[in-house]
Amino acid sequence: MAASLMQRCLTVAVKVKRISPSFTVRRCLLSAAYTDTKLWETREKDPQNLALLAVSMDRIYDRNFPVSSLTISRFVDNISSREEIDQAEYYLYKFRHSPNCWYLRDWTIHSWVRQCLKYGARDKAIHTLQNKVQYGIFPDDFTFNLLIDSFIKDEDFKSACSVVEEVMLQESFDLLSTQILSLRALTSYLATKPVLTITEERALGASLLIAGLKQDNPLGLSAQLLGMSLLGKVEMAKGIHAVFKGMPLSWKPGYMDRALAVMETVAANPGDVKLSKEVLDHLEGLLVDLSSDSDSSGGEESGGEGDQKGETEVDEEHQAERGKIPHYASRFKELSAQLECQGKVEPSSLQALVSVLVQESLASAESTDLEQYQSRLQAWESERKQLIHREKETKERSEKEKQERLAAKAVAQQAN
Repeated sequence: MAASLMQRCLTVAVKVKRISPSFTVRRCLLSAAYTDTKLWETREKDPQNLALLAVSMDRIYDRNFPVSSLTISRFVDNISSREEIDQAEYYLYKFRHSPNCWYLRDWTIHSWVRQCLKYGARDKAIHTLQNKVQYGIFPDDFTFNLLIDSFIKDEDFKSACSVVEEVMLQESFDLLSTQILSLRALTSYLATKPVLTITEERALGASLLIAGLKQDNPLGLSAQLLGMSLLGKVEMAKGIHAVFKGMPLSWKPGYMDRALAVMETVAANPGDVKLSKEVLDHLEGLLVDLSSDSDSSGGEESGGEGDQKGETEVDEEHQAERGKIPHYASRFKELSAQLECQGKVEPSSLQALVSVLVQESLASAESTDLEQYQSRLQAWESERKQLIHREKETKERSEKEKQERLAAKAVAQQAN
């Protein structure tokens, strides 16, 4: 059913492109000004020999002392090759498992992602993102945007969605630009008609839902509906625990019911609010499938997940939710007919709706982001200088204390 949905999505997208080729192509990515490294590269440099820095850190760790956040920052900032990316990954891991783990600086995380982009190591960026607890990599929205955009430009939508999943888990959809890029990645990936596992459907559903909640328009509501539908499918197949575990989602059963509630909200709205026909068709097909085989374990729907029968016991709550499928199907038909009568069915695909948002809002969103980024860079530089000053004072104090001890020792030896 997901395949048929995406086939329709592609058909509609082609129609839109025929009407206006520039509509979906002219402004679909971040501008050169946004991704330009010039502003970042103008920071005050602190050249370091990475070999000597690595030896110094190893000695500090061998003595069970913590490495400072400035030291790991200098190492990341001075990366100059793909091989050094691997070395930096090791020391990021070591730092995360040291007493100073809470002090990994935001600018170090930003620098790490930029270095991965610069030296063709985006796989390392994704690895450290997906294992953020082990590496301490929690990027800000601007940094997320750079990484998502790089994958979209290469049409690697699956990897882009992997980054969007991390944005969702971190609940970092605050910037409009992040919402736009995330929805672009999600809809473009679905348009490739991927065979999805239960885990992937859950991740895509949650990402669509949470990103959609930030948009009060046909795109946002349609994304919510599709996200709820995917999560409802997972709930019907594996139970509510398979939906919310490890996700910033509600643990209350009834995601399919909440999907229908989105339709009710649109139907009751007096304004010109619509839902995408593409998404409505998907939900209809999903309910037909569930109705025709309500006792299915969901193994085929998982797209080859390979879960064994009986691995998870179906509890009473799960059975009760599955028992509501006929009611959901009947309710959907009523609401769908109501939306049709009210003229609240949007013929455009999700991709086309994203393109509209890109054309209307991305440029202004970029301008705001760049202003905030400049302010953030200034704050980072100010904080870094304070740390350098504090480090210098500490070294001077330590050296002074050392000289005093040596002087006292020399006096004691002369007295003897």
